[in-house]
Amino acid sequence: MNIASVRLFLEVADAGSLSKVAARRQTVQSHISRQVSDFESTFGGPLFRRTGRGVALTELGARAALRLRAWVQETERLTEDLRAESGKVLGEVRMGIIPSAAHPLVTRLFEHLQREHPGIRLNIAEAQGTEIDAMLDSGAVDLAILFRFNRPGGREEKLLSVAHTYLVAAPGDALTREPAVPFARLAGLRLVLPRRPGQWRHALDEAARGLGFRLESVAEVDSLTVQKELVAQTPGLYSVLGPYSMSAELQSGRLQASQLVKPDLVRHTTLALPRQGKLSAATRVVAEVVQQLVGSWGNRLSEPAPAAHPPHSDARARRLPKGVGYSE
Repeated sequence: MNIASVRLFLEVADAGSLSKVAARRQTVQSHISRQVSDFESTFGGPLFRRTGRGVALTELGARAALRLRAWVQETERLTEDLRAESGKVLGEVRMGIIPSAAHPLVTRLFEHLQREHPGIRLNIAEAQGTEIDAMLDSGAVDLAILFRFNRPGGREEKLLSVAHTYLVAAPGDALTREPAVPFARLAGLRLVLPRRPGQWRHALDEAARGLGFRLESVAEVDSLTVQKELVAQTPGLYSVLGPYSMSAELQSGRLQASQLVKPDLVRHTTLALPRQGKLSAATRVVAEVVQQLVGSWGNRLSEPAPAAHPPHSDARARRLPKGVGYSE
């Protein structure tokens, strides 16, 4: 079994497209197609079927992908374990992460690994929680950082931080000058919200429904960057975000925010590990560094920025959610 061919097969299975893999590998689609066809010939049947958007696994392909993914992972772990015996931790770690947790955590993680473990390569997949969960189940990522509405239990997920929810507006907005805003005040507000379906959007809709009203979304956007830019540029427009996705904008004064209460929507940020199989040496190192970084930041996903002046003397600092804009 040629591990390079197996990796190509799994890459096409994950991408669902020959052209995407060809572009990623900087080659022509016909070259990828020929390699996949050669690989299929060893199985006695087609592994993919063509769809309107690309390719999808056949029943045989799905069974092959499940077993071959486990074989590749075990082969990689064996190689890494043997390398680790030489005193150096080497290998690739595939990490799934939600957008609001990506920065500065990934930046600081990369810096630490380059300094202490240059043989570890990061392969970062940024996606929404449900997609990352599926990637973790299938073995497409080795570990993941996710939001959970319930506090995690068990050995497979470790709590990193707890995040409250904030109503966000442009600077000078009267409503978000207050330290806290009841969720019921969202009734009638012009909102930028994430698109349906999604766990976070569902939670927001359910909270409003429980209070007897419906959220009024004038725009639905998955991108956090677009949500923040729309709000920052449009007085009277609001969004509902967690603290880590907007800490830089709060510190610079481009946004202001108030914590939403009654109900207080809390999300638990967790480090999720594979449901089965042992961790490679490189994955264990990455997991440990992530936990150390978050712990050194006071169990937050962003490093606290020291204030040049005491918080009470800075009008802008009064608009920062507690613990986001300055060290306590």
